[in-house]
Amino acid sequence: MKRKTAIVVGAGLGGMSAAIRLTADGYDVKLIEKNSNLGGKLNRREGKGFTFDTGPSILTMPWVLEQLFESVHRRLEDYITVERVEPQWRTFFEDGTQLDVTSDLPTMLEEMAKVTQRPNRKLTDFLSYSQDMYELCMKSFYKYSIEDLKDLKSHHKLKELFQMDPLSTVAKSTHKHFDNKYLEQLFNFFVMYVGSNPYSSPAILNQLVYVQLGLGIHYVKGGMYQIAEAMGQLMDELRVEVQFNTPVKRFVVEEDTVVGVETEDGTIHEADVVVSNLEAIPAYRRLAPNTSKVKKETKTLEKKFDPTVSGLVLLLGTDKKFENLKHHNFFFSEDPELEFKQIFDQGKPADDPTIYIGISSRSDETQAPDGKDNLFVLTHVPPLSNKKRKPIDWDQYREKVLDKLERMGMTGLRDSIEFEYRFTPEDLESLYGPNGGSIYGIAADRKTNGGFKVPSKSQVYNGLYFVGGSTHPGGGVPMVTLSGQLTADLIKEQESKQPVKQ
Repeated sequence: MKRKTAIVVGAGLGGMSAAIRLTADGYDVKLIEKNSNLGGKLNRREGKGFTFDTGPSILTMPWVLEQLFESVHRRLEDYITVERVEPQWRTFFEDGTQLDVTSDLPTMLEEMAKVTQRPNRKLTDFLSYSQDMYELCMKSFYKYSIEDLKDLKSHHKLKELFQMDPLSTVAKSTHKHFDNKYLEQLFNFFVMYVGSNPYSSPAILNQLVYVQLGLGIHYVKGGMYQIAEAMGQLMDELRVEVQFNTPVKRFVVEEDTVVGVETEDGTIHEADVVVSNLEAIPAYRRLAPNTSKVKKETKTLEKKFDPTVSGLVLLLGTDKKFENLKHHNFFFSEDPELEFKQIFDQGKPADDPTIYIGISSRSDETQAPDGKDNLFVLTHVPPLSNKKRKPIDWDQYREKVLDKLERMGMTGLRDSIEFEYRFTPEDLESLYGPNGGSIYGIAADRKTNGGFKVPSKSQVYNGLYFVGGSTHPGGGVPMVTLSGQLTADLIKEQESKQPVKQ
């Protein structure tokens, strides 16, 4: 019997994960990537002795990677070295308060005691609540490709659905547990792992607190880009065909079925299954025929699924170390509710933004020259597709970011910069194609989409599937990697009924 064939469009983590799993399921897989390297937004840049991970800098839930490698009878530890990071975050508030976040419970309680009385009960109650959410998700969200509430109900009893706290938002839940401005702002910001607004995203995302405090956060020795290189090595061993520098022009459609793709050079690549790592909305806009059915589906998706935040990224190599900073650092805004309102509702960069700084050289001295720091500076901003968004002067906003950092303790930052590179939402959209330059895919919103994502199986065409941050289970390294695995499971279920082409 002839083996089935699959084409994966895009070599991000979701696309590579799908390619690996489809190969394990007996497909001959061809991976087509428009850029010259693997990884998508998980990328790397070097200069003047500094090395930067230009995308994800925090790894959670490493079991997802372990599960992927085990599916093809490999061990993750033979490819990369995963190390825990402690303290997990160092956080700075405008009034000078400083809290370290750690998975060590006694130390975490000591940190919380700086801003609240009797933190023991508050933290243990919230961690228990968060862990319950995570364990419920392990029964469904992290196990199956979930499309909507009907799918979710098929995996849970009514009691469990109510345990997901469906009537609350992330922010409402943290307020109920803490009623403390420092701790609420701190724990609300965990939802930025998926680029969403804590004041509108469903409370089920509070599980991310347990994902971090309970399971830990991690770094990959040699840089996070090692994950992409490990997947690349694995695909090479599995004989996945990878074509770089090959933009896809269109889906090849026969009646209501996608039967392959055409690349920009005019080559037709036929396949039984096509998996798009390009998000669904831009994929329909750019690659699908301009039919009324496609237009209707695109409009439906745009109405229900807003993109997450984008970002201004500054890669800064400095001629000195900022000794008060750890591997992961957050400089919080004075008024978080206003910050999120400006970004999500008003479509403009926050006047007083929260700023993340990752310094991988704190855990890996190979990432920067001796006595120097490699600063990955990320400030979240509205996506390009936000209808209220006006043009942004990125030079001016860079100054605002540096002003804030110097004001909050990084004295002499400007004068210390000896290497600099910048990514804007326009760059992210051009390089990787996400809707509006989104970093994390689809924003979770309790009212518009209930936290669900774009269906992994196309609602327009047979034979077309999606992976990545816009599909279930969402954005972030573990989620997009898991999306490839869960979509492969869905393909196995759906396509096993289809006849093999002769």
